[in-house]
Amino acid sequence: VHRRILYAMHELGLTSKVAYKKSARIVGDVIGKYHPHGDNAVYGALVRMAQDFSMRLELVDGQGNFGSIDGDNAAAMRYTEARMTKASEEILRDIDKDTIDFVPNYDDTLKEPDILPSRLPNLLVNGANGIAVGMATSIPPHRMDEIIDALIH
Repeated sequence: VHRRILYAMHELGLTSKVAYKKSARIVGDVIGKYHPHGDNAVYGALVRMAQDFSMRLELVDGQGNFGSIDGDNAAAMRYTEARMTKASEEILRDIDKDTIDFVPNYDDTLKEPDILPSRLPNLLVNGANGIAVGMATSIPPHRMDEIIDALIH
């Protein structure tokens, strides 16, 4: 879902330098074009990408109530707005340079990226956890300077 949210925001031109757009618009584009599932799952992922306490490096710049570390829920998507962060721009920077494959979307009317051409080691920086098709994943987040040091050595 993260890939599709970031790609939809890219397609909407929601860079870190433009005005925010309603989260409901972003969620609607993701559901309508790339991920025909419940809006709650898509909005929940968008919210998490905007929370500094959920991600080491936020991928969404949210405006409005995106919840709190104390367990307060985010406001409804019609009340919040979002755009990409500079980090997410780095993840999508080379998307138009034929660096990745595009695949048909769910109804074969559009193309979507199979993966993102990230210049940022997002999986290592932000980590990941979850369960899908009976397999569990738990990758902790890492500090960017530690990742760079590991790459140099």
